[in-house]
Amino acid sequence: MKLQEVYDFLDKVSPFELQEKWDNSGLIVGDMTREVSEIIVSLDIDDEMIGSTKEGALFVVHHPLIFGNLNQLDFAKYPSNLIEKMILKKQSLIAMHTNFDQTHLNKYVFEKVLGFKVDEQNAFLCTTKGTWKYKELLSLIKEKLNLQTLRVIGKKETIHSIALTTGAGASLMDEVKADCFLTGDIKYHDAMKAMSEKLMMVDIGHYESERFFAEIMLDELKGLDILAIIANSKNPFQTETGY
Repeated sequence: MKLQEVYDFLDKVSPFELQEKWDNSGLIVGDMTREVSEIIVSLDIDDEMIGSTKEGALFVVHHPLIFGNLNQLDFAKYPSNLIEKMILKKQSLIAMHTNFDQTHLNKYVFEKVLGFKVDEQNAFLCTTKGTWKYKELLSLIKEKLNLQTLRVIGKKETIHSIALTTGAGASLMDEVKADCFLTGDIKYHDAMKAMSEKLMMVDIGHYESERFFAEIMLDELKGLDILAIIANSKNPFQTETGY
């Protein structure tokens, strides 16, 4: 199958034109006229993944390997070191990022993973209404996302509405119309703002909230007559205890 055929299929699944202006979804590495031997889906791409995958493979990932201008290819540094290895193996890379957040990922995590019902949804925010006790809600989040600990801002004993965006969504804070906002990568000053505005926030992790990308994408790729498999993307962070 040609890379162009896969690209066109993905564009129908989640149109690339939906991506944010700052994003770089779409073709990152490759030649649209080349044949694709197999498709590997993953949240991210790394050196081990490239080395263990056959020549001519296509990686479909969530996070673009290239953001902004790439002014030089220094093969000793990221991301050029990975790009060189893919080129030598005639491998390709397509990113499905903010377009896929809008069409698939946020709603999937909100409904299928956490078990909430979407009452309202805009491009990036899913919102539900109900009644949850503080400890009940945190226990649910930890269980469903397999989290050992949670960082919480603005504790509320009773929560009547919850909003979510996966990944790093604190910049959407002003759009949230809910008691509690679930997202990842919450910075210190975001937390200070939330506390001042009496918005409860729970940091559910960037990797932890987006790691479902591969299973969603694999299901979509069943519509193509080509082998597609999941590669387990590694969380770059480790939790150390006992020190």
